[in-house]
Amino acid sequence: MYKIYILYSAQLNRYYVGFTGDSIEGRLEKHLAEHNGYTGKAKDRLIMHIEYFSSREAAMQREREIKSWKSSKKIKRLISSTE
Repeated sequence: MYKIYILYSAQLNRYYVGFTGDSIEGRLEKHLAEHNGYTGKAKDRLIMHIEYFSSREAAMQREREIKSWKSSKKIKRLISSTE
């Protein structure tokens, strides 16, 4: 099972969109670990949204679609529509 997820950092006031075939909790731990990557800049990331897919390709396509929005308003609408 593959998943796309959206994380939010209040410290940065930014969303992060990613996908994984691993557990979401394990992936979040990696994002919160000390590293020099984009998600290493803030330690307050919260999981705001998850979608599940049976194929890696479908998950990657959805991740690209959401990233192409380049709009936090659209991401907020997506999150609020699934709460």
